[in-house]
Amino acid sequence: MSLKTFIAKPYARMVTKAVMRRAQDPVATQLCVLRQLVEFGGSTVFGREHKLHQVHDHAGLVQATHLRDYEGFRPYIDRIIAGEKHVLWPGQPLYLCKTSGTTSGAKYIPITQHSLPNHIGSARRALLAYIAYSGRAEFVGGKMIFLQGSPVLDKSGLIPTGRLSGIVANHVPKYLLKNRMPSFATNSIPDWETKVEAVVGETMTEDMRLISGIPSWVRMYMERLLARTGKRTVREVFPNFSLFVYGGVNYAPYRSSMETLIGGSVPSVELFPASEGFIAYQDKSHEEGLLLVVDNGIYYEFIPTSELGKPSPKRLSLTEVEVGVNYALVLHTNAGLWGYEIGDTVKFVSLSPPRIVVTGRTKHFTSAFGEHVIAEEVESALKEAMDNLPCEVAEFTVAPQLTPSDGGLPYHEWFVEFAVPPKDMQALAAALDAAMRKRNIYYRDLITGSVLRPLVLTPVSRGGFAALMKARGMNDAQSKMPRLANDRRYVEGL
Repeated sequence: MSLKTFIAKPYARMVTKAVMRRAQDPVATQLCVLRQLVEFGGSTVFGREHKLHQVHDHAGLVQATHLRDYEGFRPYIDRIIAGEKHVLWPGQPLYLCKTSGTTSGAKYIPITQHSLPNHIGSARRALLAYIAYSGRAEFVGGKMIFLQGSPVLDKSGLIPTGRLSGIVANHVPKYLLKNRMPSFATNSIPDWETKVEAVVGETMTEDMRLISGIPSWVRMYMERLLARTGKRTVREVFPNFSLFVYGGVNYAPYRSSMETLIGGSVPSVELFPASEGFIAYQDKSHEEGLLLVVDNGIYYEFIPTSELGKPSPKRLSLTEVEVGVNYALVLHTNAGLWGYEIGDTVKFVSLSPPRIVVTGRTKHFTSAFGEHVIAEEVESALKEAMDNLPCEVAEFTVAPQLTPSDGGLPYHEWFVEFAVPPKDMQALAAALDAAMRKRNIYYRDLITGSVLRPLVLTPVSRGGFAALMKARGMNDAQSKMPRLANDRRYVEGL
């Protein structure tokens, strides 16, 4: 046992115990966060405009701020880029996190001296929680690979700018530097396909014990690794591989194909990071949901999804939420985001401590006929169908087909890239359709009412999604294929 492994276990227990003490009293913890936010934010341009210094509780916060997406913050961000200080948070941001997703191009999310530790520290907490509950710390004594964006940053005005994972890569703790891979030079390669080949070359002979990244990109790395080494499984290349860390998407649709590549199951830890702040992480493998980070610079509000689109939707605090209800997530952060609609939907599976599951995106759904199918429904339906009709899915997305070429009824079209196809494609389509009818009564009624025909399953050739994403400039380790859309924007070109 290495010294790092020996020290990690008692340290993990100590940190996790302190975190859980605050999580068991989440309302009081959140109130402390709120008071800290308004204390710092009250003197800023935004704070003076919205009288944040008068806010003492949730009701006051709701009265002082209104809901905004990124476009609502763009005028303030533009002022920051132009060099103005104290706009949303005291001083200027340390970084601007560049991400895509708006109708008008890239988003630039501030990362401040106060919010940066949230991103780094919460990921660290997740690994420590795993050590604490599992008693396994062997991975800290070997190499760890993090598939992420380039650490080479541009500038917006005078502020360093890049992808979140690239920014965080510039703040790797010293105790991890010798263990962490790939090298800075390899991590800086801008083209993903070139980069993954270089990563394979650097890592294939190392004692790799932890692999982290978005499942679809990790799967590509593993496929290239096996092709390069001639081995059948990742475990043959890395016998001590013991932990998979992922975030950004639900792992369930990928699990079967990943475990085939790995050569069996491997413990995993799920993270819920976002450019706007680190929101939650899996703190226990045997309990459903991710532990909401309530003590690290983010104050949360929750809007029932049934309220979305209303002029004045209900804005609930942690005291008012219920288990099993879908909520749109709203953040107030120590990066200076106030009433920020992040675009994710969640539901609680536990309140003390607060644990959530991510159910989808507010803008990623299929409701061309009023059915409002969400990501949670399509992902769980696929898992059910795969359990009954074994196959392995590499990637998929769902889109409505409003005007079929045959002139028949419209339908939901499932575009699926298989790692291992099913023996009977039609049987899988029927199983998917049956699973969807169970999960969404509106979809079921549209089928039985002859408004829609049963879903159509369209196989996508191997590498098809990766090629499409590359063609659209989404060929990097942080890009994700949306599960759903209300039109066919994501499937054009497949």
